[in-house]
Amino acid sequence: MIYTVTLNPALDRTIWVERIKDDDPNRIKKEKKYAGGKGIDVSRVLYHLGIPNRALGFLGGYTGMEIEGILLQEGIYTDFTTIVNETRTNIVLDIESERRQVILSAKGPEIEPVELTNLFKKLENLNSAEYVVFSGSLPPGLSPTIYERAVEVANSKGATTILDTDGDNLKKGINGKPKIIKPNIHELSRLVGKKLSGANEIIESAEDIRRQGIEIVLVSMGAKGILLVSDNERLHGVPPEVDVKNTIGAGDSSVAGFVFGLKKNLPLKDCLKYAVAAGTATTLQPGTALANKDEINSIFEKVKVFPV
Repeated sequence: MIYTVTLNPALDRTIWVERIKDDDPNRIKKEKKYAGGKGIDVSRVLYHLGIPNRALGFLGGYTGMEIEGILLQEGIYTDFTTIVNETRTNIVLDIESERRQVILSAKGPEIEPVELTNLFKKLENLNSAEYVVFSGSLPPGLSPTIYERAVEVANSKGATTILDTDGDNLKKGINGKPKIIKPNIHELSRLVGKKLSGANEIIESAEDIRRQGIEIVLVSMGAKGILLVSDNERLHGVPPEVDVKNTIGAGDSSVAGFVFGLKKNLPLKDCLKYAVAAGTATTLQPGTALANKDEINSIFEKVKVFPV
């Protein structure tokens, strides 16, 4: 079984407007709500690819119930830990005339100690855990060491662990020895404490990270694709040129694509191609919608992979 863990999920309320006018009513053309959060995005794309999985994390209040209902409606299995405080709502403003998005991201609810304990009990009792994906920010007040401990627990269950987070959460989290991490180039720069540019610098930094016990480092670089650094391979997956509508969820989709390839026992080269294809396919979707299987498979054929 594949599990995703989202400790700070959100209800993403996406609003479309033609333009923003100061000191004047701005008419909403349409709006839609999505179950948001990086691990939840991974679950959704895996489901679109036909891979069963279960979404874990914290949910609370009416918003939490709404998120769970949306996921159930989509066909995604969940086993969230209930909290007393309300799950956050993010606002995604899609300004059509400017072809840009403005994201207002809430900080999230505080987590009570007993709620944290309940989540860890779930992790300690995971059944047949093949892959466990830990993604995203932490709710206010939780220590970054939570990711370190959570990864250690999942490793002890024999799972392949994937960590996709940023800042102190990533710095502490890698102490738990996740098998795979997927920073983007900016997150990797913050992790190593210097601005990175160019494949050689990225690969050198990725190798430094791998010496801390990480097996695979995936570094996403937007339209330039993804670099993969492992024991035996250094690969650069390059997407085809596309008309990008949205970048929200692209990195999470890449994680899902890579896990899909691993689950199918594909060579790392093809796992990387699926990662690039899934991330690229999501950029074609409006709002915070995510890639579907047909788009991913179509783009997969156009992804180029080069040794570096």
